[in-house]
Amino acid sequence: MNPVAAPPLAAATTGGAGLLLWVAFPYICLAVFVVGHVWRYRQDQFGWTSRTSQLLEHRWLRWGSPLFHLGAFMVIAGHVVGLAVPASWTEAAGISEHTYHTTAVWAGSVAGVAMVTGLGMLCARRLLTRRIRLGTDRSDKLLFPLLSATVVLGITATATHNVFGPGYDYRETVSVWFRGLFVLQPQPEAISGAPLLFQLHALTACLLFAAWPFTRLVHVWSAPIGYLARPYLVYRRRATTATVPTAGRPRSASGSRRAV
Repeated sequence: MNPVAAPPLAAATTGGAGLLLWVAFPYICLAVFVVGHVWRYRQDQFGWTSRTSQLLEHRWLRWGSPLFHLGAFMVIAGHVVGLAVPASWTEAAGISEHTYHTTAVWAGSVAGVAMVTGLGMLCARRLLTRRIRLGTDRSDKLLFPLLSATVVLGITATATHNVFGPGYDYRETVSVWFRGLFVLQPQPEAISGAPLLFQLHALTACLLFAAWPFTRLVHVWSAPIGYLARPYLVYRRRATTATVPTAGRPRSASGSRRAV
C-alpha cells in the first residue's frame, strides 16, 4: 500500500483558530501534564497504584486486562516511532516507505484491535458488575470515555485512510507538527490540512495527557521494573534439633524458615 503524498506545507501564516488549537492548546495540556504530576506526587504519593477489583470480578479481568495492556504497549511503541522518528531516519536505516507503512498499518491494526477488545471488556465489566460500578470514582468516569474516544478515533482514522482508503502519509504532517512542539518550533500549518479524523485523534490525545495526572494512569510510572533485575530470595530450613532438657527448662525444636 503506497500512501498518498501529503501536500506541501502552507507558507501562509495560520489563523487565530489554528494557533489556538495546534499551539496554545497542546502547550496548555503539556503544562497540566507536568504540573499535575508534581502536584499528585506531593499530595497523593501513596495513591498512585491502580486500585484492584479482582476480588469483585475476575473472569472478564482475566482476559480484558492482558489484551488492553499488550495492545497499549504496542500502540505506544508505534506512535513513538511514527511521530518522533523522521522518515529520513528510517530510510537511512534501509527501511523503505512502502515497507514502513505496510508494517505500521497492519501491526497497528492488530495492536488497535487487541487494545479496543481489552478496553471494551474492562468497560463492560465496570458497567455490568454492580459492585465495581458503585466503586467507580469521578476520575474513572472521565478517563474511560476519554481513553475510548482517543483509541477509537485513532483506529478509525487508520482504517479509513490507510486500510480501506488510498493511504495518507501522516509523517509529513502530523509528525512534523508533533516534533515541532517539543523543539519549541510549532508548525500548526503542518496539521491544519490533515484529515479531520487525524485532527480529532490529536486533540483527544492532548486532553488525555492533561487528564493523565488526575487518573489511575499515573500507575504507569510505578511499574515494578526493578523486579526484572532483582535477585531471587533463597529460603533454607533450619536443622531441627531434638528437645534437650537443660536445668529444668525444656528446649523446643525449631522448624521455622528464614530468608537469606
